[in-house]
Formats: sequence, structure tokens, C-alpha cells
Amino acid sequence: MTEGRSRRPGPRIEEVARVAGVSKSTVSRVINGEKYVSERSRQAVHRAIALLGYSPNHAARTLAGSKANAIALVVSEQGSRVLTDPFFAGVLRGVHAELAGRHVQLLLMMNQPSDGAGQVAYLTGGHVDGALVVSLHGEDPLPRTLHETGLPIVVGGRPLAGGSFPFVDSDNFNGALEAVRHLISLGREKIATIAGPADMAVGMDRLSGWRCGLAEHGLAVKLVVHSDFTPEAGALAMERLLHIAPDLDAVFVAADIMALGAMMVLQARGYQIPDDVAVVGFDDSVVAATAVPPLTTVRQDVEQFGRTMTWRLLAELAGEEKLPLSILLPTSLVRRASA
Repeated sequence: MTEGRSRRPGPRIEEVARVAGVSKSTVSRVINGEKYVSERSRQAVHRAIALLGYSPNHAARTLAGSKANAIALVVSEQGSRVLTDPFFAGVLRGVHAELAGRHVQLLLMMNQPSDGAGQVAYLTGGHVDGALVVSLHGEDPLPRTLHETGLPIVVGGRPLAGGSFPFVDSDNFNGALEAVRHLISLGREKIATIAGPADMAVGMDRLSGWRCGLAEHGLAVKLVVHSDFTPEAGALAMERLLHIAPDLDAVFVAADIMALGAMMVLQARGYQIPDDVAVVGFDDSVVAATAVPPLTTVRQDVEQFGRTMTWRLLAELAGEEKLPLSILLPTSLVRRASA
């Protein structure tokens, strides 16, 4: 994502709030045509918008009372990964299920690093009423930029950049912790991990859970290799771990799709799973049950993840009050033959 995405000419929503003498959230609610705003505050916001010339297309459209009857699912990944990773397919199924019967269209947008400003302009140009943003890397400014324009958003996963916008996440820390405790209960002592990307909260939280589980039992916390969420990257990471510690007896892998690559390398090297090396993944995606041997994994309900994000966005668009800023969905361990 380019830095240009965080810059927008003209006044910002904070300036409108200051001139109107109201909070930024009140300005956002007025812009989005929500209920439960006093007429006095509404008029003050309208006067401030007119005075300052604050007129993003989205604001102009919603003040006019029209709706696009559409939301966007924005995935901050390249299209090749989005179309092959079971996680994104599950999220999309959940979003689609929650929209069923609501007469709301869904627009899928994937990362366009060379045209970040154009993506923001499109999203705030009246084409959608709100956006779901998933798979953020680092301190991506996209959610904050969209939020500042008044466009309602919900982020999938804990945003590293912080912010007052809502997000939905799975309990990645405790899921990883449960996986490590299970491996230790099997008598494993040299437990490595193939962690997710270091610039994503999901990777950081699962890594923290792994570290906590080992520390609880005084085991060494050093066998870590970071990887992208692909089978090929998981295989390369497993090769590196075996080079560092050929006598490891377990590996917690931060995603099932990476675990497939790791298991292929172990088997090619002559390791028996789980006799020599136990393997635990994360997601309980469609590939886990069909792996050879079937993969023990931490289940997160990816479809429910997509549904909950969509519910939260639609509730805000409907003007519901006292909505939770963040929602943490539970995880659970699914035991199969690999550990």
C-alpha cells in the first residue's frame, strides 16, 4: 500500500467536527444518515461541511439520502493468493450467506499497490455503502483513511495500526496456546513453529501463543521460522527448521495450508508423522481432513468470521447503537492423526 493513500486534499472529518462543535463520531453518523443524532447537531454538521467545502463523494451522496445498496470486500493480497487460499473462500462464503435475502450487492476488490489512491477514491465515490477490509499487513493506512472519510468499515483481524474502527478477529493467541499444550501432553519437548508473516497481527498472535505454551513448561523458545501463507513457503520453512534442528519432535504451523508443505518435506526426508514429528496446523480448513495423515489443527470458524464482519457492518449501516468495537471469536483444537 502506498503512502499516497493516507493523504487526501481538502479538509478532514476532524476539522468538520471542530467547526461544528461535535465529536468526530457524530459527524460520521450525520454523513452516513444514521439515526439518534439531534437536529441541532445535524444542522451544525451540515453548516460546517458547507463552510469548509468538505465534500467527498460518499458524504455528498449520503447527505442526499441515496444508497448504493452494495458493500465491498477489500482483500489486501494479490489475486493469485486470494483465489487459491481456502481461508478467503471461507470468508467469502460467510459474507455471501449473511447478505442472502438483503438485496445488497457485494463487490470484491483485491490489492492494487500501484493505485492505492484510486482504490480509496472508488470506495468513497458512492459505489458502496461500506467496506469489509481483511488481511492487512503492517500499519496499512487504508482502514484509517476510509474511516476518516466517513465510510463505515469493519476490519477482519486486529489492525496493527490501531484506530477506533471496529474489527472482528479469532482468538489466535489461545488457539495457538492450546495447540502447544496438546503437543506437550504428548511428551514432545523440542517443539518448533512455522509462524505467519511478521507484519500481520494473526502471525504475531499465534506466535505469542506458541511462546507462552513453551514458557509455561520451561521449554526452549527458539525454533522459529516465519513464512507466508502458502504450501511452498511452508515447505521452505520446514527445510530451514530441519537444518537448524534435525532432532525436533513437533512443529506448530500457523496455517493448514503451510502445514501441507511442511508435511511433504518431513515425509520426503524420511520422518514419520506423528511418530518422529507431530504436526499441528491452524484453521481447520478443507485441506486438513484430507491431508495424509489427517491434520490435527486449531479450528476457527472462517465462515462465521465472514458472517460476523458482515453483520457488524450492516448493523452500523442500519443505525444500531451500542455496537461492540471489537468481536473475538472462539477457537478449538481438532485432534486427528498428525498429533
